[in-house]
Amino acid sequence: MTDTKPTGSLPRVLSPQEAWEELRAGNERFVAGTSAHPNQNAARRGELIDSQHPFAVIFGCSDSRLAAEIIFDVGLGDVFVVRTAGHVIDDTVLGSLEYSVDILNVPLIVVLGHDSCGAVTAAGQSYDSGTMPPGYIRGLVERITPSVIAARRNGIESVNETVVEHVRQTSSRLAEASPSLAAAIEEGRTAVVGLAYRLAEGRAELVSGHGSFQP
Repeated sequence: MTDTKPTGSLPRVLSPQEAWEELRAGNERFVAGTSAHPNQNAARRGELIDSQHPFAVIFGCSDSRLAAEIIFDVGLGDVFVVRTAGHVIDDTVLGSLEYSVDILNVPLIVVLGHDSCGAVTAAGQSYDSGTMPPGYIRGLVERITPSVIAARRNGIESVNETVVEHVRQTSSRLAEASPSLAAAIEEGRTAVVGLAYRLAEGRAELVSGHGSFQP
């Protein structure tokens, strides 16, 4: 990772609210088919040689249909992206998120789930059958199962609605798992939003929020 505290003047740091509005506007352009494709040229590459100042960190699923920069119509240096199958939390994820908030001063964390998530589907099937998948996939399923249990307790059976519950659970767990992130949220330095991406429409729907921002 590049040292992001150069001696020259720094770009203005957005508030959590401003960062959310920027992402929301980009997603609206994507949904409408009017993407602007900003910050994707040679000049932008040159601006980022010595530093980066992303205005959001997107913690999303690794699914190939969930390309964050495309969905939110942003470019190079705009978002710090962390991806795991089923957006499961582990030490590496928490370290990456803490880096984005405490070192890069990112004002917004986005937890991004999506329709027809294979990892959530596998966790639901494992819960229903009482059997676990082999290999390291088991680790993914074990981390998602608490969200499946919470969904079932609320009468939720469908994969897509279970994804929504998993996004909500993940968003809450970030602060519970990391005192650093909890402090940043409490101090208003960052906020957490949970989004569920609808594959057909291309829309990222807000399903949860923590911190100082208005939906």
